Amino acid sequence: MVEEATTMEQLLEQEEQSFRILAHGDIVDGTVVRIDPDEVLVDIGAKAEGLISNRELVVVRGEGPIVLNTGDTIKVYVVEPENEEGNVILSLKKARTETFWQMIAEKESDGEVVDAEVREQNKGGLIVNVLGIRGFLPSSQVSRQFTGNLADLVSTKIPVKILEVNRKRNRLIVSQRVAEEEDRARQRVELFEKLHLGDVVTGSVSGLTSYGAFINLGGADGLIHISELSWDRVTNVSDVLAIGDEVTVKVIKLDPELNRISLSLRQMSSDPWADIDDYFPPGKIVDGEVTKIKKYGAFLQLSDGVEGLLHISEMSWDHVERAEDIIDIGQKLQVMVLNADKERRRISLSLRQLQSGPELEEGATFEFSSPELEEKDEDKSEESEPAGELETVGGNDEADVEE
Repeated sequence: MVEEATTMEQLLEQEEQSFRILAHGDIVDGTVVRIDPDEVLVDIGAKAEGLISNRELVVVRGEGPIVLNTGDTIKVYVVEPENEEGNVILSLKKARTETFWQMIAEKESDGEVVDAEVREQNKGGLIVNVLGIRGFLPSSQVSRQFTGNLADLVSTKIPVKILEVNRKRNRLIVSQRVAEEEDRARQRVELFEKLHLGDVVTGSVSGLTSYGAFINLGGADGLIHISELSWDRVTNVSDVLAIGDEVTVKVIKLDPELNRISLSLRQMSSDPWADIDDYFPPGKIVDGEVTKIKKYGAFLQLSDGVEGLLHISEMSWDHVERAEDIIDIGQKLQVMVLNADKERRRISLSLRQLQSGPELEEGATFEFSSPELEEKDEDKSEESEPAGELETVGGNDEADVEE
């Protein structure tokens, strides 16, 4: 069977159909054919070549000039499918803008964190550039860690999370705070996965309270309770640490469900009470410095991390109404060790045993409440009996003291 010859009209029709049909708003690929002083010709597979005005290549605020070369493949936006002269009017900038909006929409959908360049400050926050698109960062969405003037962030790059994208209204809202919180949450999970009890870690002091210090471990804060700051008695946390200090601490408790990490600074050094029986046996005469005076006696610093209680009844063989009448804070004394209890972390001291007076009945020993318990009695009324009541074992009635 002989095929019919293709007519010229059919060839023209086939050629017509092979050309791309364009509509306003299309973004298509094209190839730079020629660069003239006033326009750029681009082959986009249409009946006519597309034209880009050279005005689009000039420098605009915050951006460099657009440089094109013959043969470059570019994306262009169809402004007008066909003008009066039959040419397709194209825009390189609009193509880039629409492409950027599409990319931003994808970033929002994927929940990605992107970098934003802070361009300027306005009344409500910061104007930022995200992937070439002008966006807004409300002041309420700035990092919680930032406490300075917002103007200080201008010309810096910050990580942000995209909160809202509205192309029709040219609206782009971002948040630095959400980006950082999500990053910290991720770091927190990673931190708990790798931390174990007994681990030694390094961090910086991020906050101080009356009950301890918070340490930034990168992703989560751990707490050093005031009792874990030092083997010595600590009254004010700020006496030991300051914000910004770098410290090496030991992990002593982990609670992933409550996101709590308990740390210890004092356990980085040996416990001075471990060999207390060897260093402070009963009858040993030691030097101490008065650190605190209570109605029931005084505490003496004997060595680093070790305090002993000098009960008011052990200050003199004579009756002592007030400890302040006998000793002063900061005064250095020589005292005798009556008893050292490693388990209860208590040392009982005597000043009167170094003075001439009635001898202690043979076999009598003394027990006092710990300094920790004595401190709690400060909150009790003056009529309450102090925890440091002197007790005797061995029948020495003269040693009983009425508080």
